[in-house]
Amino acid sequence: MIISTTNNIEGHPVQTYHGIVSGETIIGANVFRDFFASITDIVGGRSSSYESVLREAKETAIREMKEKAQRHGANAVIGVDLDYETIGNGMLMVVASGTAVSI
Repeated sequence: MIISTTNNIEGHPVQTYHGIVSGETIIGANVFRDFFASITDIVGGRSSSYESVLREAKETAIREMKEKAQRHGANAVIGVDLDYETIGNGMLMVVASGTAVSI
């Protein structure tokens, strides 16, 4: 399965459009991660715990989007967009969406 943020894949013309597909995930960061991230914010540097949560959420949303595209008979998803939102206290929502196609 090819996943691309572009609207076409060079050398592979779209044969069939299967429609929009998306994958969503909501992940909460726990209290200990919040505590250590706040220390990192105070002293500077990157928060590896939050980066890990963000990476996991993104991978889950993309995997879900790919599975939906495959169920529609697609072998690629083009025009992929990733949206990130914080919800409530410490919840992170990631949505991956794109157009499922056969190339």
